[in-house]
Amino acid sequence: MIKLEKLLEGVDIVHKPLGAISTIKRGRRVTKRQLSPEKKYPVYSGGVKPMGYFEEYNQIENTITIVKYGTAGFVNFIKEKFWANDVCYCVKPLKEVNNKYLLHVLKQKQNYINSLVTDAIPAHLPTDEINGLKIPIPYPNNPEKSLIIQKEIVRILDAFTGLTSELTLELT
Repeated sequence: MIKLEKLLEGVDIVHKPLGAISTIKRGRRVTKRQLSPEKKYPVYSGGVKPMGYFEEYNQIENTITIVKYGTAGFVNFIKEKFWANDVCYCVKPLKEVNNKYLLHVLKQKQNYINSLVTDAIPAHLPTDEINGLKIPIPYPNNPEKSLIIQKEIVRILDAFTGLTSELTLELT
């Protein structure tokens, strides 16, 4: 895996809290009784895969989610409209941060995010921990240049991820 730190070498960066560069909101509860395989929109809750399907959506496609309970800390990227249940955070970057850049940063911090999960019953990821997660922002005083750098990092990491997937598929 290409490390983000390598791609940011020599670049003026500042680390900002995730809560300062994005909106982070929890979804709304739906129960299993309200779900049906015949309904249209997947429901993401405390797991890695949808818990079922619902007739409405409350999130648009290409949304970053982080699970609060269940598989707490799991970072996901939902490419379709979906229903976010109340045990998952939906993270939407502000205009100065590229959505896929933020996804790559969070994915590379996956182990660290998992370490923030409490030992309480049930185990959960505290909101304060997520809000305070430090995100590297290149050229913070030049938003236009920052977005150009972020998009280039996304291009490189997406290409690398694609190659890795192809090689893994061939090897199996």
